Amino acid sequence: MMSLSVLIAGGGKVGTYLAKILIADGYAVTILEGAPDDYRKLEQEFQKEILIKGDPTDPQALIAAGIKNVHVVAAVTRHDETNLVIASLAKFEFRVKRTVARVNIPKNAWLFTREMGVDVMVNQADLMAHLIAREMTVGDMMTMLKLRTGEYSLVEHIVTSGSAASGKAIKDLHLPQECVLSAIIRDNKLVIPRGNIVLHPGDEVLTVAHESVTAQVRQVLQDPSG
Repeated sequence: MMSLSVLIAGGGKVGTYLAKILIADGYAVTILEGAPDDYRKLEQEFQKEILIKGDPTDPQALIAAGIKNVHVVAAVTRHDETNLVIASLAKFEFRVKRTVARVNIPKNAWLFTREMGVDVMVNQADLMAHLIAREMTVGDMMTMLKLRTGEYSLVEHIVTSGSAASGKAIKDLHLPQECVLSAIIRDNKLVIPRGNIVLHPGDEVLTVAHESVTAQVRQVLQDPSG
């Protein structure tokens, strides 16, 4: 079976961390970085064949990095305007199936829309890796593609012993249709939220929910008296 491929544009701390997670999970990763200092650090961390030196906003550099053949582009530089340019080029110029972009400054989040070429906007490397993995392994990611600036938000809930969700399987939670569990952090480890997974007190549950149902989701996952 062919490995699914990810082009990471930006090889700073976030890009490095993301690459390590994805490589460990068996994905074919290429990292594109133009800053000499960051590139030198990458050479110490990764095999040279997955590294491309070049400006991630330069179409020729993107072509050299294999953008025409990748499944996902993750734009994770330190600069929001750069990430938007990369996502736009990937989506509209090169027709990449999936674009994920990092937001550095929260007030810029409204710009990261599908119209700008961004399928999913995130600001955490852990979650970014999870979203990429969910897209690739599950295939049907229509719910995740609904993650839009403004209407949908990413919220963390901590399950307590008094919450309605404690001791229940995910499939039995009766969550609203406009909500999806995207990840569970249990004992500092990432758990894929499949239907038969039973939630325990102390679980950190990451949800993507429409603004109209966030209160309802909170009521299910957290202790109402808390």
